[in-house]
Order: sequence, then structure tokens, then C-alpha cells
Amino acid sequence: MIVTILVALVALEHLYILYLEMFAWTSPRALKAFGLSKELAEETKAMAANQGLYNGFLAAALAWSLVHPNPQFALQLQTFFLVCIVIAAFYGSLTIKRSILIVQGIPALLALLAVVYATP
Repeated sequence: MIVTILVALVALEHLYILYLEMFAWTSPRALKAFGLSKELAEETKAMAANQGLYNGFLAAALAWSLVHPNPQFALQLQTFFLVCIVIAAFYGSLTIKRSILIVQGIPALLALLAVVYATP
């Protein structure tokens, strides 16, 4: 049950990131969240939409893992995609903004630990 909750929360977080990057990139909320000027946001709008699409794929993969009928395969999906998110958060914290590790990395790491602990 805890695995399901944590994985679902990470999936929802990435859906929210998809929304910010694809549809609200130049909004005050996104500018604040990503620490951007309005000018830079306008210049990078297409790039951000592409990033948002990738975040959507991560959310979709985690959602798929929650409904997959084979529990073993579902755990493998969760493990793989959560590891991807942890690595991306670590890289993002080194190259873009430290808070990425906290905002994206910690939830994914907690979910990953729950998945590993739940794996028979």
C-alpha cells in the first residue's frame, strides 16, 4: 500500500511538472518555480515543452506500473523509472538548481526504497 501511494505521488508530481513545462511555462507560478525571467521563459518555451513531454512519459510509466496485472513486472517498472528520476534529479541539482534534488529526487528515492523493500 505504501509503495502504491509513494509511486502515485511521484507520478502526480511529474504530471504537474508536465503541466508547468508544457502549458504554463511563462506563467508567474512557473517563473517562480524555475527561477526564470519572463524573457528567458519566452525564449525557452519550446525546449520546456519538450522537457514537459518527457516528464509526462515518466508519469505515464509510473501510472502503468500501478495498474499492471503482473506484480513482479510492475515492481521492475517502478524500480527502473524511479532510478531514472533519481539520476535525473541528481544531475539536475548539479547542473541547474540544487532544489531539484529535494523536490524531485527525495520523493523518488523514498518511493524507490519502498519498492526495493517490497520486492520479494
